[in-house]
Amino acid sequence: MTNTVRITLISFLTYFVLSAMLAPIGIISGPMAVHFEQPITEITRQFSWLTGGIFIGAVLALFVFDWFGLRKLFIVIYSAMALALFSLYVVETLTYSRVILGIVGVGSGIGLAGAALTISRTYDESRRASMLVLTDSCFSIAGFACAALASYLIAIKLGWSSTYQLIGLIAVVIIILGCFSKFPDVKAADFEENESDPWSASVWLCIASLFLYTLGQYSILFWLPNYAETRLGATATDAGVLIGQFWLGMFVAQLFVAWWVLKIGVRNLVLTAALATVACSIPLWLIADINTLSMLTLIWGFANLGMLKAILSLATQMVHLPSARLVSLLLLGATLGTAISPALTSTIVEWTDNKTILMFGSGCYGSLALLMVIAIKIARPPTVTIAAGD
Repeated sequence: MTNTVRITLISFLTYFVLSAMLAPIGIISGPMAVHFEQPITEITRQFSWLTGGIFIGAVLALFVFDWFGLRKLFIVIYSAMALALFSLYVVETLTYSRVILGIVGVGSGIGLAGAALTISRTYDESRRASMLVLTDSCFSIAGFACAALASYLIAIKLGWSSTYQLIGLIAVVIIILGCFSKFPDVKAADFEENESDPWSASVWLCIASLFLYTLGQYSILFWLPNYAETRLGATATDAGVLIGQFWLGMFVAQLFVAWWVLKIGVRNLVLTAALATVACSIPLWLIADINTLSMLTLIWGFANLGMLKAILSLATQMVHLPSARLVSLLLLGATLGTAISPALTSTIVEWTDNKTILMFGSGCYGSLALLMVIAIKIARPPTVTIAAGD
C-alpha cells in the first residue's frame, strides 16, 4: 500500500466516522431513552453535545493546522475519540455520555477539515473534484451501513452504545494508518484572501442555504423513525430501515451527479436538487403506509443530488478567486445547521409533535429553494481587479 493510498484511505474513513456517528441517532434515541429512563426529546437533545462539538471542531480547524501537522493531529485526535467511544461500554450516567459525545464531535470536526486538506494537497486539480465526490459517497455508505447495523444490534439486545463502540474500531484503523503515513505540509498558508473581490449577496445566500440544508435534513432524519413507530405502528427494525434507505438513495445520487453535473452545469443542478428535495420530502409526512414510506425515503435521498457540495461549488464560482476562508465559512454554515438540530428539533417536538418536525424539515427545504432561486437570479459575475496603469 503506497503512502498516497494510505492517506486517501484515512481521509475516506474520517468521513465514514462522522457519518456513522450522526446516522443512527434517530434509531438509538429510543433505546437510549429507555436505558437512562428519560423522555426521548431529552435524549435527542443530548446529541447537541455531538453536533455542537462538530461545529466547535470546524471552528478550531480554521487555525489549528497552523500549529500542528496533519499526522500528529490525526493520531492524537482519533486516539482520544477511540478511547471515548470504547468508554461508553462502562459509562452509566447521561452526564458522562454527553461529554463523550462532545469529545467525539470536536475530533470529528477537526478531522473532517483535515481530510479535505489532505485530499486538496495530494491530488491535482484534474482529480481533486472526483476524489472529494468520493468522500461524500463514503459519507453516504457509512450512513446506510451504520443505520442498518444499529437496527440489528438493538434488535439482538446489545444496547444503544454498541454501534458507537464499533465505530471506535474505525478510529483505531485511522490511528494505525496514520503512524505509517506521511502527510502533506499544511502549516504554511499558501492561499490568501482576495480582498479586492468582496463577497456578493448571492454568496451569503449560499451560506444561509447550507445552514437550512443540514437543519432540514436532520430535522427529518432524527425523528422519522420515532414518527414511524408511534404514528404508523412500525417495528423498531422497520423504522431504522428508513434511515438506511435515505443514505442509500444519497449514495446512488452522488455517483449519478458526478457525471450529470458535467452535462447540465452547477446552477441547474442546484435548482433541480432544491426543488426535487422539497417535493420529495412532503410525502414523508403525508403517506401513512410504512412500506410506501420506505420507498419514499429512498427517493428523497436520491432527490438531494449531492446538494451540499453543489451549493458550495456554486458559491465558489461567484467570486473571482475563492479563498480558504470562504470555503471554511460555507462548511461552517452547514455545520451550524447540524449543531443546533438536536436541541431545536427536540424543543419543537415538545411544543407540538413528531409529525410537525417533519413538516418543519420540508419548510427548511422550501426556504432553501427560495434562497437559491434568488441567489442565482441576482448573481453577478465575479469582480476582476485590474491594476492601475494596465
